[in-house]
Amino acid sequence: MMPPPTPARRLAWLGRGLRTAADAIVPAVCLGCQRRIAAHDALCPGCWSRITFIRPPLCDRLGIPMSFGGSGERLISAAAAADPPVFDRARAVAVYEHEGVLRRLIHGFKFADRHDARRLFGRWLADAGSELLADAHLIVPVPLTRWRLIRRQFNQAALLADELSRLSGLPADPLVLIKRRSTRPQVGLTRDQRQDNVRGAFSVASRRRRLVEGRKILLIDDVMTTGATVTAATRALRDAGAARVDVLALGLVIEPRQVTV
Repeated sequence: MMPPPTPARRLAWLGRGLRTAADAIVPAVCLGCQRRIAAHDALCPGCWSRITFIRPPLCDRLGIPMSFGGSGERLISAAAAADPPVFDRARAVAVYEHEGVLRRLIHGFKFADRHDARRLFGRWLADAGSELLADAHLIVPVPLTRWRLIRRQFNQAALLADELSRLSGLPADPLVLIKRRSTRPQVGLTRDQRQDNVRGAFSVASRRRRLVEGRKILLIDDVMTTGATVTAATRALRDAGAARVDVLALGLVIEPRQVTV
């Protein structure tokens, strides 16, 4: 005679039953093209293949792909050697292109209140930033100004930080960094204009300085273009005593000057 099922097994059966019922009511669709697929929070093979994921070998400082180098070898690109960043390391999930699946997903998330990709983004960030997560004490998102946050009603970087915190177990704090003044949208600005636009725009909240002093911070943003925003944010964290600042983003714009052949 079979023993009665344990409470844990009953809960597992109930969970599977609820997931089956939910899939029947709300079928799983590709987050990129809305075609039916087998699982929620995922992409179809076609959309997946149109994203240029960043994999080693890559520059240890800037996180840009490199065309040479062995597994586990620490590489520094010519761009990083010529103009070392103020942050320690940067990593990104994929190349951010002006047209493509990743851009549509991020724009939907950022501007159209489409947060259905949040769990997928979290998994991608956890994978791309595994090395950085293992060396961090605190996850900090790039902030918005108070008025922009009120208008938008959410900070996309903070949502990504929360999801990454849930997956990694590391604490995340969206109130560590403050954006002290409004800045022009970075889209359409040159590299120098972007740097001028955000210079001195960030500071660490006085009540949060104890969380930063002597700690290793993982800074989260959605897209790195020239790095001006994360550079300004890094300087604020360094001024508050951070021992290390690494950067993790969903998308990375590869500039012609950074291409390694």
